[in-house]
Amino acid sequence: MLEAENLHYAYTSEQPALRGVSLQLGAGTILYLLGRNGCGKTTLMNCLSGVLKPQRGYVRLCGRDLSSYTPAERARLIGLIPQLHTPAFNYNVREIVLMGRAPHLSLLATPSRTDYEIADAALESVGLADYRARPYTQLSGGERQLVLIARGLAQQCRILLMDEPDAHLDLNNQLRVMERVARLAAEGLSFIVTSHLPNNALMYAHRILLMKRGMALACGDAAEVLSEGLLSAAYELPIEVIWEGERPRAILPRRAV
Repeated sequence: MLEAENLHYAYTSEQPALRGVSLQLGAGTILYLLGRNGCGKTTLMNCLSGVLKPQRGYVRLCGRDLSSYTPAERARLIGLIPQLHTPAFNYNVREIVLMGRAPHLSLLATPSRTDYEIADAALESVGLADYRARPYTQLSGGERQLVLIARGLAQQCRILLMDEPDAHLDLNNQLRVMERVARLAAEGLSFIVTSHLPNNALMYAHRILLMKRGMALACGDAAEVLSEGLLSAAYELPIEVIWEGERPRAILPRRAV
């Protein structure tokens, strides 16, 4: 569904953000991007979503070059779910989700009955049907993240890019959000997730891209990528991986003393 090959991007000639990164995303796949702050995860997400155009390499979406799509066409196939944010106006939950219908509306058009039905179905799918009249700003962090997922579902795209969906959430809400992502992936939706929590990647990722200084250190399943050597190189500190049989079960930094 989504393919990137040899992506290069630099904000300045002295600041390469991506250096030859490649990846492939199939239907129903959860791909995690892991690495330190500044390793290029956000730049890669922006190139994959069409916000940035790579200076070398290409991105193909459903077999077509990403740049050949109009913004509306692209938005019907791929959506971006940001970190938690506070909107400028006090929208209710249903209004936030309805914003996902924008790529399907003509200029100056208002949402139709069908658009409202799609938004309500999206809220139902994330378990928030009873929250549709609540002010978005009065929800918990986990509930807001689920609303943003519902907005992506209302967009009716096939790929959702999620920027640190587990940031600022307690363990309960992290589990709630990612369990919903796992169920949606089982239904065929694809996800690319950036995260600073390798243990969540252990639990939910089908594939993992480990990055360092704009480059891909490794890409594969958890057992291949989340080794002590690769993780220590990526995060530039000693990492311990605890195994259970043939599967890694937990990732911990080694204490210096």
